[in-house]
Amino acid sequence: MSFHADAVRSLFPALNQPVSDNTFPVFFDNPAGTQVPQAVIQAVADYYTHMNANSGGAFATSQRSDAMTQATREKVADFLNAPRTDEIVFGPNMTTLNFSLSRALAKTLRPGDEIVLTRMDHDANVAPWLRIAEDHGLTVRWVDIIERDCTLDMDSLEAALTDKTRVVATVHASNAVGTINPVAQIAQMAHAAGALYVVDAVQSAPHIPLDVQAIGCDFLLCSAYKFYGPHIGVLWGRHDLLSDLPVYKVRPSHDEAPFRWETGTPSFETIAAVGAAVDYLAGIGREYGAVFAESFPGFAGRRLALKTGMATLQAYERDLVSRLIAMLQGIPGVRIYGITEPARYHDRVPTVVFTQAGHIPLEVAEHLAEQHIYVWNGNYYAQEIMERLGHGAHGMVRVGLAHYNTPAEIARLENALRSL
Repeated sequence: MSFHADAVRSLFPALNQPVSDNTFPVFFDNPAGTQVPQAVIQAVADYYTHMNANSGGAFATSQRSDAMTQATREKVADFLNAPRTDEIVFGPNMTTLNFSLSRALAKTLRPGDEIVLTRMDHDANVAPWLRIAEDHGLTVRWVDIIERDCTLDMDSLEAALTDKTRVVATVHASNAVGTINPVAQIAQMAHAAGALYVVDAVQSAPHIPLDVQAIGCDFLLCSAYKFYGPHIGVLWGRHDLLSDLPVYKVRPSHDEAPFRWETGTPSFETIAAVGAAVDYLAGIGREYGAVFAESFPGFAGRRLALKTGMATLQAYERDLVSRLIAMLQGIPGVRIYGITEPARYHDRVPTVVFTQAGHIPLEVAEHLAEQHIYVWNGNYYAQEIMERLGHGAHGMVRVGLAHYNTPAEIARLENALRSL
């Protein structure tokens, strides 16, 4: 059974709320946050109705809350193919979690140690490392991009690695140009230099079957609100590192992983909603993913359903982004940045940035908003790559597709851009 967006659009209430002129909005702002299915919304209500309590109590609601949190850790571990459930950490967002991670790692570093960063990353995987470098006398080495297709310059990465490298931090998929980086290769290079490897998977999690064991990284971070869930972040880390690093925490809290990383009272209601989001993705796999099952030997149960579900969405989105890029290439004055060759679409996620001659990106975004088409303009916190590409002042227009978008919505975008 082949997947079509119409099969799931009815599950997302926001997609079916008409605006004032009785048309429906087009959500192309997905890289900043996706819409959620009704089951995710209901999970928040169910939490408050049946298990609203803090952790560790002897009474029923507290025990239900703890059981739900453990069940959600198991689901997220399956989503990431993590070896252990207690390697899953929940936090306010990816940025906050990465600042916590960088501060803990900083306690293990010495002046003169080196951190490798890239010009491609979202600032959430840049600023935490710059801050500890400033505070602790560390050296930052930068990896450049290849401008013509906005891919990572692997020769530049090789040159940046030295016997003093202690941390390598890269994005998995760019939130700006959509490039997918060869993270398994980078992990091998980082480890060969004696460094830990931190992966920002915020933009890959909604589009790619993730597997921390296949990647071989030491830490991976993502955000549930980018893969059809609530506003909450997720950190996966190797259990030995999560257990031993000198994390900042209050004294009475548990000192075992993952609890030692979860400072304060977690957002239990959004943890419940994460579980519902993962269930939704597994449901896609069970309904539509059988054709991809042989691509994931050794997987079974929910882990297989999640891998085939994500492969289903990836295949649909790859077709959709090919339509988007072809459409944009046909509009005079539009310049796309990133991979545009159809044979290389497996090297990108369906996030596309462009400029339109004669208009700053804000003007384009405002024009589209008037027609109820939601896109982002600016740098979307991808400051380094926007400056590297010469668009630090105004950024670019970003169209980010999700599996609930349709060819008809791309046609609406084309009409709106041509009218501009």
